[in-house]
Order: sequence, then structure tokens, then C-alpha cells
Amino acid sequence: MTHTYGANVSWASGASEGTRSYASYSRDHTIGAEGKPDILASSDPSFRGNAGRYNPEELLVASLSSCHMLWYLHLCAVNGITVVNYTDSAFGEMEESGGAGQFVSVDLRPVVTILGETRRTRALQLHHDAHQMCFIARSVNFPVNVRATIA
Repeated sequence: MTHTYGANVSWASGASEGTRSYASYSRDHTIGAEGKPDILASSDPSFRGNAGRYNPEELLVASLSSCHMLWYLHLCAVNGITVVNYTDSAFGEMEESGGAGQFVSVDLRPVVTILGETRRTRALQLHHDAHQMCFIARSVNFPVNVRATIA
């Protein structure tokens, strides 16, 4: 089965002089999809972006974290483990060289609260399975490490 996904990215020069020079244009743009609220985005502040908006690098890390969480919750549900809280402080590392860059790793650090101490070992094991199933993690060419804790 094939699934398709669309996104709309919109940028306009506004009152500026456009891309007349590297410093002349705003990196602010909007990301959207039909029927959903817009995401206000920009480039990383290191690349003249707006720190008050999401940048593509943060969105990539968030996508990996979100995908892992959704698979993990699914696997816990079908394995009889009740999760009552899930948080993740994910962290990605990108290296820049010669003006280009690439991610070299992302660490997911989920902290999960479950009901029933007896299922703790299985709850930790399911993170491995969730990582194997995550569509986004399976699509990237850098390591995604999962360092889970059961609270």
C-alpha cells in the first residue's frame, strides 16, 4: 500500500528587496497542509533565521520523536501495558562542512509512566520494537538512538 503526503510551503519577500543579497531577505515562511493550522517556520538563527519560529532541523527531530511515540503507544496498547504519561526531550546533532550540513545522530530520551510495575521490563523492550517500526527512523541515513526510562 502506498500513502502520500502533501505540504504547502509559502514565502514572500514582503516589503524587503527579496533575495538581492544573502542578508537582504527574511527566512520566515509558513508550512501548512489542507485543513490544518499553519506552522510558522524559519531557518535556524545560525543561518539568519528567526529564533521564535520552528526550523526544519527542529521539525526533523520532532518528527522522529513523534513517530517513535505513536508506535510505542500502539505497541503498549496491544501488549496490555497501560501508559499514562510520555515525554521526550529529543536531541539532534548536525555537522556543517563547506556550507552544507547533515545530521549525524538523533537521541530520543522518552520517559514513560506505566501502570503496573510488573510490566516494566516489557515496557522497555517495546521501545526497541517501536524504533524498528517508526517510518521516519527507517527513512533517515543517520543513527537514531533510543534512551528510554520507565518512571
